[in-house]
Amino acid sequence: MKSNKFLIHQRLQLQKPQCKFGDSGICCTNCLMGPCRINPKNEKLSKGTCGANGDIIVARNFIRMIAAGTAAHTDHTRDLIFLLKKLGKEKTAKSYKVLNPSKLQSLAKKLKVKGETNKNSLLKKVSKALEKEFYNFNPTSKLINSTAPKKRVKTWKRLKVFPRNPDREICECLHRSHIGVDANPESLLLQGIRTSLADGWISSMIATYISDILFGAPKLTKSKIGLGVFKRDYVNIIVHGHNPALSTKIVEAALNKKNEKLALEAGAKGINVVGMCCSGNELLMRTGIPFAGNFLMQELAITTGMVESIVVDYQCILPSLVDIAQCYHTLIITTEDKAQIPGSIKIEFNYEKAEEIAEKIVKLSIENFNNRQEHLIQEVKFTKEVIAGFSAENLIETFGGVEKLTKLFKTGKLKGIVAMVGCNNPKAEQNNHVVITKELIKKGILVVGTGCWGITATMEGLMTVEASQLASRELKDLCESLEIPPCIHMGSCVDCSRILLLFSEISKVLGIDIPDLPLACSAPEWMSEKAISIGTYFLGTGLLVHSCISPPISGSQKVKEFLTSEIEKKLGGKFLIEKNPPHAAHLIYNHIINKRKKLNWPT
Repeated sequence: MKSNKFLIHQRLQLQKPQCKFGDSGICCTNCLMGPCRINPKNEKLSKGTCGANGDIIVARNFIRMIAAGTAAHTDHTRDLIFLLKKLGKEKTAKSYKVLNPSKLQSLAKKLKVKGETNKNSLLKKVSKALEKEFYNFNPTSKLINSTAPKKRVKTWKRLKVFPRNPDREICECLHRSHIGVDANPESLLLQGIRTSLADGWISSMIATYISDILFGAPKLTKSKIGLGVFKRDYVNIIVHGHNPALSTKIVEAALNKKNEKLALEAGAKGINVVGMCCSGNELLMRTGIPFAGNFLMQELAITTGMVESIVVDYQCILPSLVDIAQCYHTLIITTEDKAQIPGSIKIEFNYEKAEEIAEKIVKLSIENFNNRQEHLIQEVKFTKEVIAGFSAENLIETFGGVEKLTKLFKTGKLKGIVAMVGCNNPKAEQNNHVVITKELIKKGILVVGTGCWGITATMEGLMTVEASQLASRELKDLCESLEIPPCIHMGSCVDCSRILLLFSEISKVLGIDIPDLPLACSAPEWMSEKAISIGTYFLGTGLLVHSCISPPISGSQKVKEFLTSEIEKKLGGKFLIEKNPPHAAHLIYNHIINKRKKLNWPT
């Protein structure tokens, strides 16, 4: 590799020491009178040019991160609503069809769409109802009212954080944080929470529903994860990003006999499509395709010398992929106008020509097979088995119904459930996810999660039934009897909405509000603005939300205290920042036990 081509961990080292003003959230670039850097300890430098102090600046910066994260999920969802609309009304997206009619009917029921038995008519009405969730001037979300526990909805409305629609909340976040608007840190932060709730309970929820409707419900499947999934004698294609609309078609094109024949003619034994990040998670839980790695492994995949192409859509794509690929034969193929990378091959995706575009990409990859440089090939043998494909619905079904699941809670056979979500971050120790997960299952807590946590946990062997040997006796016996791992893979990061549904169903059956249940969340290595939004909507839902990495709020004691303490009195949730993974696991466990004690449940 050329000396000017660095990998992500190397680039991080070159950035050190990182800016302390930015790290603590007290650098403001929101207007052209700045940038202003605040020093709360120096009275002369305690305010920016406009007069905003550190509390205001930190709050503004934080909610702008939430707005950006919510926008990413909302735009993803808008793409899928657009596809659903085309399928139902215009019938131009002929490459797609409803694979899960029962999920369509379930969504229709939650949106109060009635009286339609014809599938196309139902699609039209559901699409229209979903547009209202996004675009009505001042809607009351039917989706939230039908999915969230009534006690939560009542609390949100009382505190004026009940989301109106995602676009409006994102817009208001940006407006409030504009120079000369909101100067109250608390009202700024409450608007950030409101925006994040629009992400989790509207945008991400809709995205999960539509993906299940069009691409099929998740089903329990076994597969392999690790860089060892690449096959030396095959055309290796990586699908990377978050929107399953194209990656699904890439898999279909790779499996057709015409392209298999082309691969054989090129000297390969076949075509091997593997996943990366959340596009991989989407395919893993529906089709069981193998998985190359998490966010931090996308550059490493290229260095095996066996990857013909990486096909990307959007989110979590490192721009450096193009630089690394220049040292090898790998093609970086971008497919979304909103996610362009100079130096890549741009093949813009659209729903009307989905199959044609997928065919073009697969053929281009096959043609690239003979451009491999044999002396650069490094075969990796490492893979681990994963049991994936859990949704809220089939997980509850696996337990024999939500009533039986809640009985396990009350009797203490299941101490609690912790959602493990979020990214990988090169700033963190890479075993944070694993240490916390192992400590929790050892104490009898079921761990459910999404995204890059699931990949990391799999590579440590935690996604098999055999991993229950690491769990408490009660959890071990339970997992072995149900033939499930003690760590449950529930899909991509947008599928954190599945966890919300799971917790909501438990809350409804028990008649106990979510903050009072033995539940918690940890995002040990969150990295992106999306993860900040996810963590905040779990907080708004009423959960303790842990991370080993502090969000940029340390520059304001007022903001920090509000998010890590005072907000609990209002919403029941709060952030817990604890760098030490074993101690973090201990604090999360104590939180679970304290909830059980207050309910007079056995501990």
